[in-house]
Order: sequence, then C-alpha cells, then structure tokens
Amino acid sequence: MAKKDYYEILGVDKNADDATIKKAYRKTALKFHPDRNPGNKEAEEKFKEAAEAYEVLSNKEKRQRYDRFGHAGMRGAGGFGGAGGATMEDILSQFGDIFNNPFSDFFGGGGSGTRRRGQRGSNLRIKVKLTLEEIAKGVNKKIKVKKHLPCTTCDGTGAKDSSSMKTCGTCNGRGSVEEVRQTIVGYMRTTTTCPKCQGSGKTIASKCNSCQGEGREYGTETITIEIPAGVSEDMQLSMRGKGNSGKNGGGAGDLLINIEEVPHEHLQRDGMNLNYDLYVNFADAALGTALHVPTIDGKVKIKLPAGTQAGKIFRLKGKGLPSVQSYGKGDQLVHINIWTPKSLSSEEKKILEKLRDSKNFIPNPTKGEKGFFDRMRDYFK
Repeated sequence: MAKKDYYEILGVDKNADDATIKKAYRKTALKFHPDRNPGNKEAEEKFKEAAEAYEVLSNKEKRQRYDRFGHAGMRGAGGFGGAGGATMEDILSQFGDIFNNPFSDFFGGGGSGTRRRGQRGSNLRIKVKLTLEEIAKGVNKKIKVKKHLPCTTCDGTGAKDSSSMKTCGTCNGRGSVEEVRQTIVGYMRTTTTCPKCQGSGKTIASKCNSCQGEGREYGTETITIEIPAGVSEDMQLSMRGKGNSGKNGGGAGDLLINIEEVPHEHLQRDGMNLNYDLYVNFADAALGTALHVPTIDGKVKIKLPAGTQAGKIFRLKGKGLPSVQSYGKGDQLVHINIWTPKSLSSEEKKILEKLRDSKNFIPNPTKGEKGFFDRMRDYFK
C-alpha cells in the first residue's frame, strides 16, 4: 500500500512554516493520542503516522529531500521517516516536548487560524523516460504538461473586475470562522476555513466571463524538470506548485514525476552497479588478448589473461552509477562467457580432435579456484 503524503497527514499546505507544522502536529497527535483512544488500533496508527510526518517535516534537510524525492528519498534517512517501525515509547520520548501544555492552543486559548485563499489545485502525475547515460550524469528535461493554469483574463481571481470582489459577510474578511463545542475535557474552540468564501475573505459579485469564476483555465505549460544523477525506476520526484492551479486564486498542486528507465543495449543495471556479458572465443580465453567493452562513458580496453575461465568477473571500479544521495559510485562487472561453436568445418573438427586428449585440455581445477557462487559472494561483500 502506498504511503500517505506527510502534508496531507498533518492537514497543512506544502508552503506551511515550521510553527504551522508544529501546531498541526500537536492537534493531530492530541486527537489520536492513545490516552484518549484506549484500545483503538486505528487511532494508534494515525498517531504514529502523524509522528513520522512531523519527524520529517520539522527537519529542514529531511523536508527538502522529501519535497524533491517523496517517500523514496527517505530510505536510509533514519528516525521514524526512515525506519517506519517506531514504537509508541520511541515517539513519546522523542517528541515529549511537543506535548508540554498540549491544551493551551486548543482549549480556551487564542489563535485565529491560518487564512487560506481559494481551493488548492490537485496534483498531477507524469512519467519521464531516462536512458542509463542520463541517469549517470543527471539531466534537465523539458516537458509539455496539460493542466489547469491561472486565468489570464482575471489573473486567477475569478472576478469580472476589481469592483466585483466584495468582503465576505460570513467571516467579515477573515477567511475563517470559529466554533465552540463542549468535549469530555471541557470547551474546545476550533477555527475552520470559511465555507462561504473558501478562506479568501472575499466573495465574487460578477464572475469572469473567461473562466466562469473559477480563476483558472485549461492549457499547456512547458516545465523544465531537473533530474539528479542516480535516480531509479521506483523513485518519484516532486515539483512543488507545478500541478493544477487552484480555484479562485488557491495554491497550485504538485507535479509528481515517476522515473521510467529505458533498457540499455548492452548493460544491465543492478542498483548502483552495471553488468555486462562479454563473450570470448576459446582461443582468446586460452591464449589471452586485449578486448574493448562498452561502458556508460564509452568503450574501454581490458586485458584478458591467458587461461581465463568461463564465469570470471572483471570489476571496472567507478564505472557504475552514482548514488542519488551523492555518496560514492558503483562499478561495472564484466562477466566472461566462453563461446562454444555450434557448427564446425571439417578442418576445425580435425584440429580439435587432435587436441581433445591433450594433457592440457583435460579439466583439472585447483583447490584455489573458486566456483561461480563463491566469486559472486566475494564481489558483493
């Protein structure tokens, strides 16, 4: 099952500041706290989800990585966002300061709420095909995306002209309304987005003729996507604010980019390493030779020693792919395969018949020679 968006879990906009994120976390954690929901497994999971979301979004470096790469960028990040298996004790101990005086902001306290304008646009999801060469170096891709764009006639307001915008009579221009209700622990005052103006504080008397009051229209935008080196097919990148424009001046959604790798003609990817099957004839393997093999950077020459056995692996250090998190590069592994002819001429048969019973042609592996699985285990230690 796909993991939920961290911003969605806390109910905040992706441009929310640290204070808003902290307040949203306290509110969510208070709602699903185990002391208020004894024996409720669903509430416990939501409490853990909120803790994981806050652990990432409250950390500047992790938040930047999450905004760019999504959940894939959190692998190996440590903490709740990296491990995903924190216990309740871990959460309560690490975030204990969040729960100091937890009722101050929500019960009988102040606060006017966050004013939002319009309705946020939806996210868009696209696929981008990349070759191994592009993945190795990183690339900028220009993509034409069909989506909702701000209306050029009304500049996204949805109004016919400036005089058509009126102060909302429901919230008196605040963009939010308050509600007080009694709970098991006292009176709770909540602030919600005004249902009349959708948080803008304004209502439209006369709608724009072009967009019929939505503040957006359908069109095409050319977007330049900066793709870092080392991405993989299961990775999702995110561009904040490049999705569909919102209604009535609301913020735009995000553009989610799924990476799709184009198969290489010669090389096969295995994480950061690349594999290449090199087929050599029996004479070259027995006598030794120099051969060229393709790499991500072009062809390189390797020396094949005399007596090379089938299954031998040569390592070309640093000829693999870089890590998307900017540490180290993989290698290219050249796997030796001895090519056995499927048909022979009469002359070739005579030569091989003479050699068949030769002492040096009788298999005689030494104890020091390793089998295929031993060699593979050594290379991937």
